[in-house]
Amino acid sequence: MNPKDLMKGLAAAGISLLIFFVMLELSLQIYTRLYIYYDVEMSRYATEVKEKAENPNIGHMHKPDAEAFLMGVDVKINSDGLRDEEYSVERNDKQRIAVLGDSLTLGWGVEKDATYEVLLESMLSETRPTEMINFGHGNYNTVQQLNLFKEKGLKYNPDSVVVFYFINDAEVTPVRSKWTPIARLRSVTFLWSRVRGLLTRSEGGTTFESFYSELYEDDQPGFVALREAFLELKKICTERGIGLQVIMLPELHNLIDYPFEAEYSKVESFLADNGIAVIDLTDSFRGYANPVELWVATDDAHPNALAHKMIAEYSRDFLKTGNFSDE
Repeated sequence: MNPKDLMKGLAAAGISLLIFFVMLELSLQIYTRLYIYYDVEMSRYATEVKEKAENPNIGHMHKPDAEAFLMGVDVKINSDGLRDEEYSVERNDKQRIAVLGDSLTLGWGVEKDATYEVLLESMLSETRPTEMINFGHGNYNTVQQLNLFKEKGLKYNPDSVVVFYFINDAEVTPVRSKWTPIARLRSVTFLWSRVRGLLTRSEGGTTFESFYSELYEDDQPGFVALREAFLELKKICTERGIGLQVIMLPELHNLIDYPFEAEYSKVESFLADNGIAVIDLTDSFRGYANPVELWVATDDAHPNALAHKMIAEYSRDFLKTGNFSDE
């Protein structure tokens, strides 16, 4: 084949490939407006709602006043980058609680008024007027939650802090990818999710249970950082006279033979040994035979509105006690 024919062949192949990607992108743009596709929704959350944080121990935070329609619900971010009402920094006569957590606390896939943060605010206000300020961010670990509280939460001068803890909070702090902007293309997100799935299956025997379990080995950097973060949060709260409580939320895939008993017990013991009041809600959910009923979607085990209501009900008495530590 002479060079001229080779160039023509490459050009034709390139044009065909370009047409394929354009058609794939158009098709996925239409499809994802009609049906929820988890990886695309997470990608949209990253590009439409998040921005890079200057503090590497935070990594990312919400864009002030951002809005998006994700997982079938409206997500509106206030002027301080929180999925919550606008709260004045100046205090009034209400009890004020800073709520720290990840995507569960954010209320991923759940209408704002159905989140456990909003429900608990209403429940606690029955006996004492209460403001709960939601600092929940998707993909946050305990280190990020601590640093966001230091940067944004302390100025609100809360009476107490409640951390809603989840199994993946022992992961290391992620670095925001420089490729995030191209994730706006549905075709890129779709193809990468397929490749990632193939790579995961090819590893042989790796499960999400084993992945999470390995995070809690004593020398794992994420678990080391988690413990240090809780101790720093405890120190800050003690010095400022702020109460501190931790509520551990169960992973909702298997509530019959719960796979993370040892890991949660390890965290619970560490917190209790260091004078941090903690409750594990796993027992309250134990035995739920069809946990999919508690998921926001069949491919997404984030808690739905029913699960948020259960979390609020199971947490209410613990928060009402004001038992902030055993010291």
